Amino acid sequence: MPSSNQRTTSWILHQTLWNSTKKSLLRRTKMPVKDKYKHYKSDFTRNLKEFAKGLSEYVANGDGQWKVKGFIDILKNIYTISADTKIISKILEIHLFPAIVKFADDFNYNIVLPDHQNYYPDLSFVHKENDKIRFAVDIKTTFRILENPGVVNGFTLGSHGSYFKDRNSNKNIQFPYNTYLGHYCIGIIYTRTNLENDVERKLIRVTELQPDGQSKLNIKYETVEFDKLDSIVSVIKDFTFFACEKWQLASDIQGSGNTANIGSIIDIEDIINGNGMFANLGEKWFDEYWINYGKLTKLVNGKLVKIKRLKEYVEFKGGDVSKINPKKGKSQRKK
Repeated sequence: MPSSNQRTTSWILHQTLWNSTKKSLLRRTKMPVKDKYKHYKSDFTRNLKEFAKGLSEYVANGDGQWKVKGFIDILKNIYTISADTKIISKILEIHLFPAIVKFADDFNYNIVLPDHQNYYPDLSFVHKENDKIRFAVDIKTTFRILENPGVVNGFTLGSHGSYFKDRNSNKNIQFPYNTYLGHYCIGIIYTRTNLENDVERKLIRVTELQPDGQSKLNIKYETVEFDKLDSIVSVIKDFTFFACEKWQLASDIQGSGNTANIGSIIDIEDIINGNGMFANLGEKWFDEYWINYGKLTKLVNGKLVKIKRLKEYVEFKGGDVSKINPKKGKSQRKK
């Protein structure tokens, strides 16, 4: 019969071998983070799309006009809004923010705002019980081109520069790109009200809120009754909201001149359905194309030419060009 010491030694060896085998099995079966939390992503995608569908009623009246009419000061003056796209985009973000916070809370997420103004993304959704579950969401706005029905002015989908290429980088991004389970856009398409020119901005006073005394400045203004504020013409109207992963909305060209921003498709139906140029190729092709944008070259008539079109890139990589979704609509980009 083995001695007590021999039995102890045998047990220790057995446990050591079992622990070693267990660690080996765990290494083999360990899933990537994105696969491990795949069901969270599918849930978030579905919920975000449903949320976006209801936002038109949140921002617009029954006649489709924007509920925001202007700014009010302490003298009870209302200043109507310019049609400038940057101003409209920022006010829309502010208008939507309470609804977005409620959506996040309903599904057990905190919202982390960027530490700096130029950081990506606009909103980081971080799960309250597991901070490895996080999603990047940008709010994107664009307007319809009335001279070209079915087409919008387009928008950018974030940078294809430093943080997009080095996905563990913290430069210009709230959390490293690779740590997000998905990258989304809440998109807003609207129609600009057909006003004569930008001098349509007015000073309006609410009858019931008239200030005491008269202003020392001889400024002309209109008046409106409190219960008829909706008679003030909104600068934008007829909203369409959508939510998609940003790779599903991408085109193959930059979206803002010389800056390293990914451009969007411009056909409204394709935008709403997430039917961008990479829709059939998949996210991997989107990532690789934009990481390598303008870096690879090919020989044309004895000269090296940079590859800046998806068809050229897919051919260069030996892929199936028939999977490229054709880009619809002719751009008529306006400011």
